[in-house]
Parts: sequence; C-alpha cells; structure tokens
Amino acid sequence: MISALFSRGAAGVPSPAPLDFATLQLPASPNTCLLTPSVAAGQGHLQRDPLPASPEAVMAALDRVAAGMARTYPLARFPARNQAQWVVRSALINYPDIVVAEAAPVEGGTGLWLYSRSLIGYSDLGVNRARVLAWLEALEAALRGA
Repeated sequence: MISALFSRGAAGVPSPAPLDFATLQLPASPNTCLLTPSVAAGQGHLQRDPLPASPEAVMAALDRVAAGMARTYPLARFPARNQAQWVVRSALINYPDIVVAEAAPVEGGTGLWLYSRSLIGYSDLGVNRARVLAWLEALEAALRGA
C-alpha cells in the first residue's frame, strides 16, 4: 500500500476484480459508504429510488460525472456487470480511495449501487459519504440534462 501513496492517478492501486454487491460484506470500520437501490435488498448506508434512465445511460452519465471530479482517475471497467471503478486521491496526502458504480435494471427503472471506500486508514471523517452524495447529486443533474 505504501506505493499507492507515492503514485499518481490509478497507478500503485492493486488491480481490482468486479465487485459483487449481492455478497459484499461491509467492514466494521467507518471508512466506507454504500448507496443501494431502495427496491433491492442490501445493507447500504443510503438508498435511492430507481433512476428513470437505462443502465447504459446511467453509466454514461457517471463517466461524465467522474471526469468532472477533481483527482479522479479510471481504474477498471467490467462491461458484463455494467460496472466501473475509479481511484479518487485526497488533496493533501494523496490517499487513494476507490469508487465503484454499477447500474442494473430493477423494478421501476435502473438501480444504482455506488460504493466509496478508503484503502488506507480506519476512519474517513465522513469523506466517503460526502463523496457518494456529491456523485449522486451530480448524476441526477446529468440525467436531467441528458
């Protein structure tokens, strides 16, 4: 993990695998935030009603959102899952956090799973929750403008 601190962009972060939200076990540490669809069973910290757009439109809008976020870099894409992952680096110490998004059809529209987690440290002082809320707000605005 030390190499992740001295790297730029997505470099230095371990190669990810697709995240299976159905089996995800959240850690006991307070350094994550998971948003899940309100119509899906799960253990999310936040819920969002289904979005009125296709999964492909949601992911395209999320790509635009991520591109507009400071210190955010593409990490991986898993088209079969309609999932993407990004690295977000902190401004002061260059800590890498991971954001994972997945969009899938659910009853009433498209369900969004949005998970932000710290790779280093125990507590994040609410950074991941604030990030999920900021990305969700930007996504909703992008979908209204699409």
